[in-house]
Amino acid sequence: MNLRQREPLIFERSVPGKIGLDLPKLDVPPAKDTRPAHLRRTSFDALPSCSEPEVIRHFTKLSLWNYGMDQGMYPLGSCTMKHNPRLNEKVAGLPGFADSHPMADEALVQGNLALIHTLQEWLKEITGLAAVTLQPSAGAAGELTGVLLIRAYHVANGRKRTLILIPDSAHGTNPATAAMAGYEVVDVASGADGTVSFEDVTDPATGKVKKGLTSLIAEHHDEIAGLMVTNPNTLGIFEHRIDEICKAVHDVGGLVYMDGANMNALVGVARPGDFGIDVMHMNLHKTMSTPHGGGGPGAGPVACTKALEPFLPRPIVVRDTEKIGEGEVPKHTYRWDWDRPQSIGKVHTFFGNFGMLIRALTYCYSHGGDGLRTATLRAIVNANYIRKELMGVYHLPITSPTMHEVVFNDEFQAKNDVHTLDIAKRLIDYGFHPPTIYFPMVVHGALMIEPTESESKEELDAFVHAMKMIAKEAEENPDLLHQAPVTAPLRRMDETTAARKPVLRWQPA
Repeated sequence: MNLRQREPLIFERSVPGKIGLDLPKLDVPPAKDTRPAHLRRTSFDALPSCSEPEVIRHFTKLSLWNYGMDQGMYPLGSCTMKHNPRLNEKVAGLPGFADSHPMADEALVQGNLALIHTLQEWLKEITGLAAVTLQPSAGAAGELTGVLLIRAYHVANGRKRTLILIPDSAHGTNPATAAMAGYEVVDVASGADGTVSFEDVTDPATGKVKKGLTSLIAEHHDEIAGLMVTNPNTLGIFEHRIDEICKAVHDVGGLVYMDGANMNALVGVARPGDFGIDVMHMNLHKTMSTPHGGGGPGAGPVACTKALEPFLPRPIVVRDTEKIGEGEVPKHTYRWDWDRPQSIGKVHTFFGNFGMLIRALTYCYSHGGDGLRTATLRAIVNANYIRKELMGVYHLPITSPTMHEVVFNDEFQAKNDVHTLDIAKRLIDYGFHPPTIYFPMVVHGALMIEPTESESKEELDAFVHAMKMIAKEAEENPDLLHQAPVTAPLRRMDETTAARKPVLRWQPA
């Protein structure tokens, strides 16, 4: 197969009058075109005119250009692109789940409600927190839900709080979420070890001082609504002083929100509720292997302490148990609890992406508690294996212990004018999807690698070999990396122009 073969747009294949199917002649009068004139296309036909073989071949060729978990390692750091077990897909497709209607009467969907309640209980145990809502449909929605819970808590207690503290090592969505909830965002400095600094930090290059947690709490103590911390943070490092961080915020009446996007490094090993977290979200489309990417669907449940439970989105699934005699099997019924006067309201139509919840509970059941812990430990071992193999080949800017992901940068290769983007593009030629690049932004030229527990040693070794070969090429033939990818269907794009002047639809020449 010629990997450089260009495939034209489907519109460019179009020939007027060509059809891919034969429809019988109408035996009724044709329908009137009632579309408003301003909504009708005038410059070109709505659909291309192609034969069926042309359409099939076009989309098959495009699919062969794509890259996915079924082809190989997908090392996107902080995104946890792991294998989606086919068992999860089979269970989610069962008619009782797939064909159920979200407005069906409670008596007709007892199994579905039982599933939701059971998953809530699993997540309570995993997080060490008292209550859970499964309604948020993704991580960002979970973040917003969590911060709105913090806001509702302060309002209910008559407190006027205006600030949210956010470490510079947090996920980028955290500041946006806090701002959407009406809070002012204040940055907290990270120390040389990559974790939250209690002391002020001076940038050696600029001399600028960034305030640490102690100074900020002293300055803003009665304005602080809470702190949003990502743990492990975006450097893949565990905040080893998390209990001290929580105590410092609690002492001034604030609450601590944990971004649980990296919870796949903690499940079965450590529970956020045990070290002082008040509220957090989990990305089931990461930690529990449900599909994600391309905008969804996702699932971002929120867990919280007993103090925040009254404010959870409504409804919540609750279980009623009939009184039984000794030795009898309990009879449970499940229902929606709408009677929650302090609730922040709904955060998603109906109840989130139910199919993702099915997949997540299937993942939990198929692994069991011990299996979930084993998956966590394997993810950590895999990341540390890559770290050990590539140390000295690529620069490791922060040497604190690594959890589920490791962040290198391009400092060694930059001496030969080879940078992070060049390395990422060259990886495509070696048959791998590039890792996350230029994030986290606290590391210049970052290469953020997360192998997950899905990958075997053989796959990790192949990835390590490719990275070492690229490092060697950066020394011996840097211009090759400037041109990469050279064997992919398309050569390197002008990404700056694409970002500033995007062309989002085809137009005739």
